[in-house]
Amino acid sequence: MNVVVIGSGGREHALAWRLSRSPRVDKVFSCPGNGGLASLGERWQDVSPSDFEALLARIKESNVEFAIVGPEDPLVNGLGDKLRAAGIATFGPGAAASQLEGSKLFAKEFMSRHGIPTASHAVVEDINEIENTLEKFSGPTVIKADGLAAGKGVIVTNDHDEAAQAISSMITDRRFGDAGLKVVVEERLTGVEVTQLVFVSGKQYALLDTAQDYKPLLDGNRGPNTGGMGSYSPTQLLDTTLQAQIVGEILEPTLAGLKAEGIEYRGVLYIGLMLTPTGPQVLEYNVRFGDPETQPLLMRLKTDLLDVFEAMEEQRLDEIELEWDERSALCLVLASDGYPESYATKLAMKGNLTSDPASDVQVFHAGTESSEPGKFETAGGRVLGVTALGDTLEEARAKAFARADEIDYAGKTHRTDIGVFGITAS
Repeated sequence: MNVVVIGSGGREHALAWRLSRSPRVDKVFSCPGNGGLASLGERWQDVSPSDFEALLARIKESNVEFAIVGPEDPLVNGLGDKLRAAGIATFGPGAAASQLEGSKLFAKEFMSRHGIPTASHAVVEDINEIENTLEKFSGPTVIKADGLAAGKGVIVTNDHDEAAQAISSMITDRRFGDAGLKVVVEERLTGVEVTQLVFVSGKQYALLDTAQDYKPLLDGNRGPNTGGMGSYSPTQLLDTTLQAQIVGEILEPTLAGLKAEGIEYRGVLYIGLMLTPTGPQVLEYNVRFGDPETQPLLMRLKTDLLDVFEAMEEQRLDEIELEWDERSALCLVLASDGYPESYATKLAMKGNLTSDPASDVQVFHAGTESSEPGKFETAGGRVLGVTALGDTLEEARAKAFARADEIDYAGKTHRTDIGVFGITAS
């Protein structure tokens, strides 16, 4: 079977790598892909994932039978619906379900309608509403752009002055473009942040093993939020008792709410959670794999990924048993200096930038390009996700950091405390 992975990041490289190891996959295409994905198969660099007609034509020309949509933008814009309507089996939900990520306000109102635990919220659309809105909150708040902002549209504030400035930067200064024309203000929850990913096919679901990511840019969970600076799996913070609580209080009410509203969900559901003193509460939904959680999770997944995706599409997910490597996996993100704001690109890269597909250490490319085989340059804020398996988390961490030390480019930066005992992801 021929498959295409749509997207260009580290998540897409990891998905393509895992699919390429399936004995049932003949060719893996990527659209548009990145420098690292080129080693797994042909890239469709001349086709934009946002040009649905051109993409569908290329899929048919290439005899692709399964499309895997990695990023959120095309899902929110209805690519899943378009492909399924054309008879192409697809991994990823349709536009209606993708509102859970495409609009923070939709997600908050959905949770309110269905009694799903989450922080209290308000919405601001006019700068003249800022002060009256903030007066509704007695403590610190989190400010979120309503629309998609590439994982960067969240500002955690410490007081009302910071919150007012953050809201103004979105509405007046257009910090996140049109995504911030409507702003969601939330009560700032305290606790430990964790992630639960779930494969969903209508009313059927299968929990993925646990993972934890690190959003802040700097060691000690300081600095601005990013798309993710590292991740590891499994995490001991989610035990079976807590997972059962999440399923009963959050996952099943979410799926019941979707059904009640006539929305079918087929894909992976990412539930970002805060473990508060009063129990788990939802921070956000994503309608696709998280990056960089995908990398360590797929390093540990033993079940054929194509089998899983087919079962989801055919609504027989209950026939699949997910098997996991008992070892730990850790992903260390190598970023560009200046990320998540402005940063240089087209910087030459040196070192050990490719991996044997069977190796316990994989270098997943995120923001890279390649002008010729074996030569790479930077092309993004998050450049690589060096991911390793180990008998213990400490061993996986040591392997990933050792491999990262073999890679160099101007402005290379990363956190040094990913997976360190006592440092929890946030």
